[in-house]
Amino acid sequence: MLGTVNDVTVWPGVPQPLGATWDKRGTNFALFSEVAEKVDLCLFDAAGNETQVALREVDSFIWHGYVLGVDPGQRYGYRVHGPWDPVQGRVCNPHKLLLDPYAKAVHGSVKYDDALFGYKMGFSALRPSMTDSAPYTVRSVV
Repeated sequence: MLGTVNDVTVWPGVPQPLGATWDKRGTNFALFSEVAEKVDLCLFDAAGNETQVALREVDSFIWHGYVLGVDPGQRYGYRVHGPWDPVQGRVCNPHKLLLDPYAKAVHGSVKYDDALFGYKMGFSALRPSMTDSAPYTVRSVV
């Protein structure tokens, strides 16, 4: 399914290889998650403004999409929606920007803030934090 979000054109893409793969016209993004119910690709401009693009295609637990015009140097991350059940090891929290585990480069630095924790500080680790971590963490780079 072809879609456009904030002038971002998204095609289905392919599930392999994992990570961000540039082909001179755009970039294919592929991320593995067995527990995700939804995955948003987050693209950041030079000023740090975020554009979220839903990855709608899933094959064998690999969420993927191809974004036209995304070139090397593009900063990005993921927000994963799904179950919050720390006891079972399922800690999806779309308020937290995640690095691509297959990224070939990262940019920025970590600025300590409670927003970096998946759970609400000072409370039980069973309660998820609803504070956005993006302003405080590094980003993956295509």
